[in-house]
Amino acid sequence: MSRAKPAPKAEAPTNPPKAEGLRLRARLRYLYHGTSPLAVKFRLAVIVIDFAIIGFFLAAPILHEAGLVFYVVDYLIATVLVLDLTARALAHTDIKDWLKKPATWVDLFVLATLLFPTLLFNFGFLRLLRLWTLLHSEFFWRTIGHKYDDTRVEEVTKASASLVTFVFVVTGFVYATFRDSHPGISGYLDALYFTVATLTTTGFGDITLPGNWGRVLSIVVMLTGITLFLRLAQTIFKPHKVFHPCPTCGLQKHDPDAVHCKACGVVICIPDDGA
Repeated sequence: MSRAKPAPKAEAPTNPPKAEGLRLRARLRYLYHGTSPLAVKFRLAVIVIDFAIIGFFLAAPILHEAGLVFYVVDYLIATVLVLDLTARALAHTDIKDWLKKPATWVDLFVLATLLFPTLLFNFGFLRLLRLWTLLHSEFFWRTIGHKYDDTRVEEVTKASASLVTFVFVVTGFVYATFRDSHPGISGYLDALYFTVATLTTTGFGDITLPGNWGRVLSIVVMLTGITLFLRLAQTIFKPHKVFHPCPTCGLQKHDPDAVHCKACGVVICIPDDGA
């Protein structure tokens, strides 16, 4: 009596979905965190796109009058931002840890204003916070700033980003809040003029905000503006330091001609690129 032959086993798929997902995450991690020339070029392209998007955010109050064209560009940028945020999340080792970062929440809020431009248009001025998060991000300085051992370049850039971001965020807030309800602020340029005049404490007085809340806002702009100006001046004129982690205590910033770590006293050897 002949036995029936067993049915052939189904072949396992050569590329199971889980393996494909792992490979995708590995590629994204390589591009977003790698040090190869290809990864650096990819991150440079992302940074260029980021600056182009920030330029659109700056011009948004004026371009909003373009109607349909504005909304088409708005949703195209939303699509790009969705892809970028998804790729960053997948490239991160722990997505939960990535979601805890304040910069991530800023980007998610910016995305919300892009997805609902009519409903959240009055909060559109907060999109400029993306400039601050970009220039303070490890992503930016790992790509651009690795060329600079002089930490003053990084500090001046961050201080300038804080000042510029503050100016345009306040300008957007003044424009969204007081436009058409205050005779002196009929356009975006008027709001920018008021912000700069108040921030520098010039006080021409031709545009002043009404009521107690207007005075409170003016005081906040003046005090914060002076603080940011002093911070920028300090980073420009103070003695610069170089980035060179101490092998013993971990102190990362030292004077360019330092021989010993001022924290623990151990001998350090800072490379002299000019030699």
